[in-house]
Amino acid sequence: MSHTIIRQRMDLSSFRLLVIALAFGTLVTGCSSTSSSSARVVDRNSPAAAKRPAVTSGQYVVRPGDTLFSIAFRYGWDYKELAARNGIPAPYTIRPGQPIRFGSDNAGSGGSRVVTSTSSSSKTTVTRRPAGTPAPPKSSAGDSAATASTATTAPVQVPASERSAGGWAWPANGVLIGKFASNGSLNKGVDIAGDLGQPVFAASDGSVVYAGSGLRGYGELIIIKHSDTYVSAYGHNRRLLVREGQQVKVGQTIAEMGSTGTDRVKLHFEIRRQGKPVDPLQFLPRR
Repeated sequence: MSHTIIRQRMDLSSFRLLVIALAFGTLVTGCSSTSSSSARVVDRNSPAAAKRPAVTSGQYVVRPGDTLFSIAFRYGWDYKELAARNGIPAPYTIRPGQPIRFGSDNAGSGGSRVVTSTSSSSKTTVTRRPAGTPAPPKSSAGDSAATASTATTAPVQVPASERSAGGWAWPANGVLIGKFASNGSLNKGVDIAGDLGQPVFAASDGSVVYAGSGLRGYGELIIIKHSDTYVSAYGHNRRLLVREGQQVKVGQTIAEMGSTGTDRVKLHFEIRRQGKPVDPLQFLPRR
């Protein structure tokens, strides 16, 4: 009798997981947890993941752990432009519950504006729009942040003078298993395979502007600001060894390689120029 009850409970648990998977449009690969080290999410590079160009309208409501740099990185913005759009002065301090606008505030121009926001205490997305206004297309990526109209842009062309300026180094030792794609997919950088716990290095001098696991699909992530033009990102780490606001030097160990947010041990590395992804291989020295 006890075996029958246990089996029924297991079947009910499996059914609930299936319902959750169908509701969020993603594959549940592990049990959710409040610990970032044990939470598993769908791979950012999965073919099923949605394409996500820069968001150009709507707003995002700041949640605990967010920084202006992480929000700009997530939605394809240059942090200075996003700060200017929202009247946020340096050092770009934001607070939970604060709305971050991606488009012009046209609330008084006929009511055609679509605003999508997310509560800081819930993953439920609430959309407010005038009657008769068509809903924006749904994203299958399951991101709990704002969804708004987007614009597809051509790949960023990096000036030769910037590429040859030097100062960049490989962020990890290992085999290159994924290259940058400029076709609008979510592969916005390169992937380097390695061993669990091996060191991850800062690719250039800079300041850590984000260190955490708040960006879906990147696992434990570090973002480094190198200048007013360039930032770099290091995803899927096992352990972060630097904190926000810390100054780092090229070649300094900043994390341990891991598999958080993905299906194998690797480093996902990105370089962004004024908020737009560029091919890291344009900057990294030849091996």
